[in-house]
Amino acid sequence: MAFGNFYSASCLILLLLSLSWRTSTGLPVRTGLSAEKCADCSSLFKKLLLNISGLLKDRELFHRIDTDASVVISQAETVLACAPTLTQNSTCMMQRNSTFSESECLGNIMKDLAYYSAVIQSYTNSDLRLPETEVPLLNSTLEIIRSLRKSCSLTPNGENNIPEDVGAPKWENSSYENRQQMFKMMKGFQVRTITINRALGYISSGDHRK
Repeated sequence: MAFGNFYSASCLILLLLSLSWRTSTGLPVRTGLSAEKCADCSSLFKKLLLNISGLLKDRELFHRIDTDASVVISQAETVLACAPTLTQNSTCMMQRNSTFSESECLGNIMKDLAYYSAVIQSYTNSDLRLPETEVPLLNSTLEIIRSLRKSCSLTPNGENNIPEDVGAPKWENSSYENRQQMFKMMKGFQVRTITINRALGYISSGDHRK
């Protein structure tokens, strides 16, 4: 009887702790994507990479811009969080470490998407050279990002608690200087999207679960 009471009390405590955790975090979070969602995300990120690469070649959007400009990348720790960790075993062979966190990797990817969404959205509201041409081009990128933030979120129904305004530039310089800065940021976005595509390939492989 005493054991039964102890077991019931333990279950009650675990239930209360679970409810408390869900309340404190605001939104319940899954630890990873289903195989179907992972495939959808991979497809969308490949589409995003093609979209960004096309924008960087557009001479209307980036008129008279130095294409050798340096890159500006989001401060999210995606590269570190999404890198497969390697360890050395007793036979001096390198093997994957199970410390890779799919949820941490995806969480940083969501931060990247939020950052670049804010950058692009704020740029479309700035003083553009040819808004009738530039805004539709950038809106196509924003549409893909919106789909990704909904489809690849670890929270139910694509909800997230990452703020929309996450340090977007003010775009207070001349049209040319703004275009130059935007080009640097889009090159950074391209580099980060390549990293994300590799990370999703690793997640899809399931190696981190072995």
